[in-house]
Amino acid sequence: MPAEATTLPRLETRYREEVVPALMKKFNLKNVHQVPRVKKVVLNMGVGKAIDNKKRLEEAVQHLTAISGQKPVITKAKTSVAGFRLREGMPIGCKVDLRDARMWEFLDRLISLAIPRIRDFRGIKANSFDGRGNFSLGLAEQSVFPEINMDKAEFSQGLDVTVVISGGNDQMSSELLTLLGMPFRKN
Repeated sequence: MPAEATTLPRLETRYREEVVPALMKKFNLKNVHQVPRVKKVVLNMGVGKAIDNKKRLEEAVQHLTAISGQKPVITKAKTSVAGFRLREGMPIGCKVDLRDARMWEFLDRLISLAIPRIRDFRGIKANSFDGRGNFSLGLAEQSVFPEINMDKAEFSQGLDVTVVISGGNDQMSSELLTLLGMPFRKN
């Protein structure tokens, strides 16, 4: 039985052929395993208004499924907060962990399609690293993704994107994302 020819996502090919050698040269790394790599991308939608309207959470799940290509997990409240009428265990959001090919495809769409569609965009702040090399980005609306038809959507919802990068170094992670095409703001 012949093995099917699989093609690597465009951004993964670019990472392997261009980014890894460039990072090895810039940071004087001797081994390819020292080069930081993208482990996973976590997409999260916190839908606090789902307490009043269950349709908001259902629509958030549909949109996150369309954006990511896989079904999200419903997140539930860990504690009760009386001021928000929130009880422990109530569904208040959804999240998806993307790995491998889906992760690379999503990052490619984020960098080349979604981010340029942000209104009045002047670049991403480079101070969104957590000290361990991971990068977080908040989008005010999910409508920047071409998969979402805002004419049919009832609600506009924000989205958090976290890129988990191995290596534990903000400087190397920043250079990795820059070489992948992330449009950081020039100071």
